[in-house]
Amino acid sequence: MQRRPGRGHRRLPHTADVRIETWAPTREECVAEAVAALVGTFVDPAGASPGRQREFRAPAGADADLLVGVLDEVIFRMETAGELPLHTDVADDGAGGLVVRWRTTDTDTVELVGAVPKAVSLHELRFGPDDGGGWSCAVTLDV
Repeated sequence: MQRRPGRGHRRLPHTADVRIETWAPTREECVAEAVAALVGTFVDPAGASPGRQREFRAPAGADADLLVGVLDEVIFRMETAGELPLHTDVADDGAGGLVVRWRTTDTDTVELVGAVPKAVSLHELRFGPDDGGGWSCAVTLDV
């Protein structure tokens, strides 16, 4: 992947599901960007106000497992608690895991603009340092 300034994300063409790619200077920022990309694939958060703060701890593991765990948690909370993250902060927990803090909104306060993801696919999952000194990931979301 080409080095890009700062951080960001984009949707990639995919036949049946949704594929996202994110990039950022650090592992933690790349995970936070992946959360924003995930949410942006199916809702328009414009106009929604962040409410409750939530925390999630992803236990130590391989980087790809941490990413999948965080994204799966977003989908789980959407399905079970009716909430979505509007702002995400991710930090290393000092023991190989992640501490994720979200400012959330209720799902009924955002406009649906795409297919709702059901799960994160492990097929062609990529997450790690990129050639430019930052981090990047590519994830397929089952819809």
